[in-house]
Order: sequence, then C-alpha cells, then structure tokens
Amino acid sequence: MHTALYAATRTLRAVFVVWAAFTLTFVALRLLPGDPVALMLSGRGGFAELTPQQVAQARAELGFDRPLIVQYGSALADALHGDLGASLQTGQPVSRMITDALPPTFQVGTLALLLALTLGTLLGVAANLTTSPLLRQLLRSLPSVAVSLPSFWVGLVLIQFLSFRWHVFPSLGDSGFDSVILPACTMAIPGAALVAQVLGKSLHTTLQEPYADTVRATGAGRARLLFGHGLRNAAIPAATVAGMLVGSLIGGAVVVETVFSRPGMGRITQSAVSAQDLPVVQGVVVVAALAFAVVNLLIDLMYPVLDPRIRATGRLVTA
Repeated sequence: MHTALYAATRTLRAVFVVWAAFTLTFVALRLLPGDPVALMLSGRGGFAELTPQQVAQARAELGFDRPLIVQYGSALADALHGDLGASLQTGQPVSRMITDALPPTFQVGTLALLLALTLGTLLGVAANLTTSPLLRQLLRSLPSVAVSLPSFWVGLVLIQFLSFRWHVFPSLGDSGFDSVILPACTMAIPGAALVAQVLGKSLHTTLQEPYADTVRATGAGRARLLFGHGLRNAAIPAATVAGMLVGSLIGGAVVVETVFSRPGMGRITQSAVSAQDLPVVQGVVVVAALAFAVVNLLIDLMYPVLDPRIRATGRLVTA
C-alpha cells in the first residue's frame, strides 16, 4: 500500500514537471520581443513585398491572432495527441525534426552518461578506499576542479590534443562511433565530477554511521565495509544526481554539438532560438522535460529497492 502510494505520487510529479515545462515555455516564448511571423516571412524572402493585410492574413493562418489562452489550449491539446506543430521557418512538422535530430544526441548523451557514472563512481569509491591521507585529499579535490571547467573549453582542449596533435579521434562531424568519443567525454567530465563529489561525501558520511563500527567489529576490512554495505546505503544521493545529469546533458548538447559541428537536438535548438521559431523551441523543451521526468521517475521508483524504509513508510527518508 505504501509503495503504491509512493509510486503514484512520483508519477503525478513527473506529469506535473512536463506540464509545467510546456506551460512556462509557452508563456516565456510569447513574451519575447519581436514578431515570429515577420521573422518567418523575412526568412522566406517575402516580407518586404507583402502588404500589412497579407501579413495579418499569415498571422491569422498560423493562429497568432487568437487570444493567448486560446493559443495555449490548442497547443496543449495538440501536444497531448503528439502534434507539436510545424516549424515557422521550414514548414516541417516539429515532431519529425526532433525525431531526425534525436539519434545523434541520444548516442552522445547515453555514452556521456555512462562515462560520467562510471568515472564518478570510481573516483568517489577510490577517495574513500585509499588509506593514504595525501592521496585521499587529492582525489577529493579533483571533482571540484573538474566541475568548474566550462564545457566548451574542455571540448577545445580535447580537440587540440586528441585530434589535431595526436590524431586519435576526428575533431568535427558525425562520421561514426569515433566521432562520438570526444563530444561524449566533453559532456561526461563535469558530470563525473558531480557524481564523485556527491557519492564520495555520501560514502564518507555512511562509513561514520554506528552500524559501520559494528561491521568493523566483526573483522571486516575497509573494502568489505565499503562494497558490502557502504555503496548501497550511499546510493540514493548518487542516483538523484544521475537523474539530474540527464537534464544537464540535454542542455550541454547545444554547446557540444556547436563546438564539434555535429547534428542533433542542440543544433536545431540553436537555429530555432536564433530564428525565434516558437514551435521548434517549444517542442525541444517538451521532449527534454519528458526525458528528464521519465528518467527521474525510474530512479524514484528504484529508491524502495535501495532503502527498505521507503517501502515501510511510502516516502523518502532523508535521515
């Protein structure tokens, strides 16, 4: 009963996140200065020749002459049926544009997430496993340095050394799996640092709990205590960070795909924002929010497996 209530609450929260992202994006885009219809017509080379009446007719055909609440209701109803509208610049369905752009971004993002989780976990565990105070301090300091590095700078450094100087990986484009490595590493480094910070601190706190003294009294070594008991008990904060990484990776795709000249969600987002292509921007935000909400929902549903107290109480226990 408690577990079902917990799952239902988390599912409703995920739905609310997607709805809120849609609503806030809709309102924010309508408040931007400028006229998207004028930008659309000028981009197609016909705005200067059109009369005000023809511009008004184009605005009416696109629905921009209706009250804002009517536009919102219509857009929300269409989105619930999978229709995200059409691009103002190209006329293509937004859902098709996103479907075409999603695979390259998904490929880089998935590899980046796996690298971030793997490297971050290894670093967080190593910082708590070593018995050398100097090495422990060094390992705990590395994440703070990596988190502060801008993604575009990391990407340029990787291109300079691994592409231009040592010719290990291609620097630009989408020419196979080799071309995914550098963008994925660029996105993974800050994420790995964040995971290492949270997991390392959580492990350190967990190993100071009274139960840890009991385990040590049975003759268990540091490695057995850490892998047999500490990791599971410290996993919830790290899992939460993993869910947050999904959102940051989607946002980071804009920078990374620009630096590495790759196709994907980041590139169409950049183009849509520059052209004030409202349906495309709206669609990208909704899809990103949906991915973030689904991943975090799955992580939330995993918590009762990691912490039996959640199964007993139906809520997340933080202390």
